[in-house]
Amino acid sequence: MKLYFVPRTRSTRPRWMLEELGVPYELVRLDPAKGETRTDEHTTRHPLQHVPVLETREGSIFESAAIVLHLADLHPEKKLLGAPGSHARAQAYQWLFFAMTELEPPCIEYALHLRAKTEGSPEASLAKDKFSMAVRPLERRFSANDYLIGDEFSAADVVVGAVLSWANAMGLISEAPNLSVYVERIKDRPAFKAAFGD
Repeated sequence: MKLYFVPRTRSTRPRWMLEELGVPYELVRLDPAKGETRTDEHTTRHPLQHVPVLETREGSIFESAAIVLHLADLHPEKKLLGAPGSHARAQAYQWLFFAMTELEPPCIEYALHLRAKTEGSPEASLAKDKFSMAVRPLERRFSANDYLIGDEFSAADVVVGAVLSWANAMGLISEAPNLSVYVERIKDRPAFKAAFGD
């Protein structure tokens, strides 16, 4: 299988998942600055010319969280996703969607303020407040658990952990001690280091 990849984008999530699974894959690096995501060939893989895209024998799929779930399904023996119909699987869905709908949007908003050097603006403060509200359930969760679903690392930790790692780099979780410990725990994983190393 092939993963179409640009460093420091959402494509690090499926790369991390592939490293956790320990399965062979080809990493196809694209350079947006050279127009490599805007070719006709890549547009057939992703209609919006984004990454990541995972290409398998059956075809290609995009969207980082969908790819992470699909990879977990392809390798049930790795036990990174609960069995279909189980409560563990429902929890994985819950936290994956939570990451995409509650955690990531205020991070994106705050990152745009950082890039524009307007992080002191009322709008940036509002984005920080939204993020602080969103992480409250996670801060409680990690007061008693090492990972999102009990004490076992799962596909949900890949997506939530990637978003929280980004938030941490922007200084957004400095007042959440349990989250800070969680982020350091996931950053210690060899697969994380391999995926985020460049």
